[in-house]
Amino acid sequence: MTSRLIRAVFVAAFAFTVAGCQTGTVVLLPERDGKDTAIVVKQRDGEVALREPYAAARFSNTGPKAYKSSPQEVEAQFGPALAARPDRPVEFTLYFIEGKDELTDDSSRRVNEVFAEIAKRPVPDVLVIGHTDAVGSHQVNDPLSLHRAEFIKAGLIQNGIAPENIVTIGRGKRELFIPTDDGVANPRNRRVVIFVR
Repeated sequence: MTSRLIRAVFVAAFAFTVAGCQTGTVVLLPERDGKDTAIVVKQRDGEVALREPYAAARFSNTGPKAYKSSPQEVEAQFGPALAARPDRPVEFTLYFIEGKDELTDDSSRRVNEVFAEIAKRPVPDVLVIGHTDAVGSHQVNDPLSLHRAEFIKAGLIQNGIAPENIVTIGRGKRELFIPTDDGVANPRNRRVVIFVR
């Protein structure tokens, strides 16, 4: 089992200690993207591997006991906790015209998707990272990438997002999306990546 699988797991787990005995339930929930996940539930007297959606384990005096849960049980037992989870982060990429802080026509049309996603969140946390292609020096590309990020930030502020909820970074040509030799123009590298949390 890889660490990626373990990191990808969302487990609804509630355990507490009563008179020295662990009690509680762990349920492996399905991933939204359908990828496989797994987790090992360990207790002093044993362990159980959960490898499919709704595989579950209950803690007991003699170690964890595996069983098959259901969506109905998860809702009944963990519904309020699951409802309180924050929305998952969403990532958007918008592209720019070469050498400018002007969005391409296609990206200009996508800006409303970004605003709509941010509007869903009561206290949005937005990270905007500007990038350039490999044409030009760091002295030219670093300020251009930051200017692109600040351009997007200004648009977000105009649409009601509090400035303190937006962080901007310029990475210049350091993190090319499409690896190229220095001096090579590639439109997919001229971008901002917006993370909405």
